[in-house]
Amino acid sequence: MKSPILNQINTVFVHVSNLKDSVRWYSELLGQEYDVDQVEDPVYNLAINHFTGLTLDAGPGGVMKEADKSKHPLFNFHTENIEEAYSYVEQLNYEIVSDITRFDDFSFFIIQDPDGNRVMICTG
Repeated sequence: MKSPILNQINTVFVHVSNLKDSVRWYSELLGQEYDVDQVEDPVYNLAINHFTGLTLDAGPGGVMKEADKSKHPLFNFHTENIEEAYSYVEQLNYEIVSDITRFDDFSFFIIQDPDGNRVMICTG
């Protein structure tokens, strides 16, 4: 049977409690320009390559969203150089949850955003 649902992920939603802090965190991680004065609840869309988008979602105005924390990464960002990426995250003083794990065909480490959402940085 042919499915009307495409084999494509359009947007990953990351639920956050403070939109401006999260925009700063993710924008700095990805080296993107941002103007915190232009950030308005409830959501902020980061510019991401290809089809998949990344939306930071603080929920309805006037309500502080309590984001559920996952013990596992929600998604990953790609890097061509795992050591350089690790050093960059250290320079940003971001919370690093795991050291670099290496396999034959890829390597990764895990970081945590201000709400405790875990994100994997990986090669391969």
